[in-house]
Amino acid sequence: MQGPAMSGWLLVALCGATGAYCLVRMRGCSGEAREAAGGEAAMGFGMAAMAVPATVLAPPAWGWVVYAAVFGAAALHALRAARRSTHHLHHLVGFLAMVYMAVAMAPGGGAHAAHTAAGVPLLTGALLAYFAVYVLRSGVRLIPVPSPAGGAATAAVSWGARPELALACRLCMGIAMLAMLLAL
Repeated sequence: MQGPAMSGWLLVALCGATGAYCLVRMRGCSGEAREAAGGEAAMGFGMAAMAVPATVLAPPAWGWVVYAAVFGAAALHALRAARRSTHHLHHLVGFLAMVYMAVAMAPGGGAHAAHTAAGVPLLTGALLAYFAVYVLRSGVRLIPVPSPAGGAATAAVSWGARPELALACRLCMGIAMLAMLLAL
C-alpha cells in the first residue's frame, strides 16, 4: 500500500485483529453464520497483508497476481454462496474490490495511470460510494436502542457469539476498505 507507513501499520493491526476475531467467531457458530465468519476472516487477513507498507515489504511483481487470483477465487465462492444468503453479496463486492486493488497496485497497474491523468476512476468512485454507505449503515446499527423498562436481563454471551462485535468488525473492515481505496 502506498502512503505513510504509520497508517499502513494501523490498517494491518485493525484488519489482522478483525480477521482473528472472525476466526474466533467462526469456531462458535455453524452453517451459514460459520461460512460468513470465514469469509470475513479471509477478507480481514487479506486486507492486512495488502496494507503492509511498501517501504517495509514490497511484494514482488508476481505477488499482486497471487493476491488477485486468491481474491478472485474467494469472489467466485462468495458468488455461489450469495444464492443462499444476500449477506454474501457484500462479501462478493469486497472480494472484487480486493481484486481491483491488487491489479491497481501491481507494477504498471492500469489504475495508477488513470488516477494521474483523469482523477479517480469510475470504478474506484463507485466502490468508495458503496463502502461509505455500508460504513454509515453499519455505524447506525451499532447505536444502542434503549430497552423497555423492566426488560429481561441479558445472559453472559461468549466472545464469539456477540452480534455487536461482529457488526463492529464489519464496520472496521468497511472503514479499512475506504482507506485502502483512497490510498490507491
